[in-house]
Amino acid sequence: MLGVAAPWLEWAGVAVFALTGALVAARKGMDPIGFMLLATVTGVGGGTLRDLLIGVRPVFWISDPTDVLVCMAVAVLVFAGGGRFPVRAGGGRRRRLILWADAAGLALFSVTGAERAIAFGASPLVAVALGTMTATFGGIIRDILANEVPLVLAREIYITAAVVGATAYVVALHLALPPLAAELAGVASGFGLRGLALARGWSMPNFQPPADGA
Repeated sequence: MLGVAAPWLEWAGVAVFALTGALVAARKGMDPIGFMLLATVTGVGGGTLRDLLIGVRPVFWISDPTDVLVCMAVAVLVFAGGGRFPVRAGGGRRRRLILWADAAGLALFSVTGAERAIAFGASPLVAVALGTMTATFGGIIRDILANEVPLVLAREIYITAAVVGATAYVVALHLALPPLAAELAGVASGFGLRGLALARGWSMPNFQPPADGA
């Protein structure tokens, strides 16, 4: 069964990811409709893929529009905030804000994705995979629509953080921790790794092709 805190984690993840979509829209100078579109697809994209893969019909935001309303509210607040919201900061500061908000959404969705998968009978390995997809797919859609290189294609520690968060949650459940404690362990693990990578510039080693003639 889902932990009692799962709906709140889901809404928090949706809101934070919607914030990243709205901030990217601000950086691109979009109109209000663009803000709502980018915030919504970012907020619900990962969860949509998750529900489709585990066979949930209808997907979560169609059966309950709360998540879409959260996304639209975040988009309106960021657009209306104007100068009071840090969207007009320098490009470097703006990108850092997006990256840290994205890190929070990544950690939250890695747990809620794995949690929902387990609730529908998925094995631990599949739950980790679905948690990772849930945590990363919305950001991929956001970056593609904004004509930016998706974070998953960068050398940054990104997908790895989602895997760690989902795995920590699944392991905590198998250690018989209470659901809320398992959720917090997963969120803390995923956000902790991603946050350290952002703060210290950590990255994964990239592939080095052999030299010509090797």
